[in-house]
Amino acid sequence: MAARRLPAVALLALLVVFAGCTGAVTNVANDGEYDRTTVTVVDEDGAELGAVDARVADTYSKRYTGLSDTESLGENEGMLFVHDEEDRYAYVMREMSFPIDIVFIAANGTITRIHHAELPPEGTNDSELRRYRGTGKYVLEVPHGWTNDHDVCEGDTVEIAGDY
Repeated sequence: MAARRLPAVALLALLVVFAGCTGAVTNVANDGEYDRTTVTVVDEDGAELGAVDARVADTYSKRYTGLSDTESLGENEGMLFVHDEEDRYAYVMREMSFPIDIVFIAANGTITRIHHAELPPEGTNDSELRRYRGTGKYVLEVPHGWTNDHDVCEGDTVEIAGDY
């Protein structure tokens, strides 16, 4: 009798079920490459304050994982979270290895809120994590202090290369 081969879809479903049992679902979902874009912040006069090379988190799975699978960011690196619509969102420091600045950005590019997020105390569970809240369509996470180092303030404008 010939051996039966499972279709690729069935194998993927088995892998997802197994990963769900082991708690590794987010890693399976995020194995794909991230798109990258350049995010530039300018002041009210149009002068560039700083720019970062950002990975784009534009799916639920990528937004949920965020930078938690990242050991560190370079000086001008970040992650740009892209939501389907402008709304009020809350971000947490789940399984993070380093502190960051969290920048909320309206659909028109205006920075609406900046947080300087420290690491939570060791052993903090998800329900105890501080929620960093803001309104926007985009959220930019950059190295801790980046916004201070580049004199970035609420009200400045963000320009995103590409169709985001």
